[in-house]
Amino acid sequence: MSPSTKYFVYILQATDSFLYTGTTKNLEERLERHNRGRGGKFTKGRRPLKLVYFEEFNNLRSAMQREIQVKKLSRSRKQELIDKFENSQK
Repeated sequence: MSPSTKYFVYILQATDSFLYTGTTKNLEERLERHNRGRGGKFTKGRRPLKLVYFEEFNNLRSAMQREIQVKKLSRSRKQELIDKFENSQK
């Protein structure tokens, strides 16, 4: 493993507003896999999916711990994360 490897916690939003949280090393590739129906079983029937949030980590353990935290958040708290993220990207 390269010391420059980055890991991401991400949130995808489906057309039915479903929010999916996951962890990956490659955001673009993972989004493509989800949109081809080869991502999580919960996203397969909810395509197309849009990347609406991500955080970057230096190691997998930290990313997975954060993924668990995000998954435990209420929908409104997840939406707050997404809104802050979107505003920071402008």
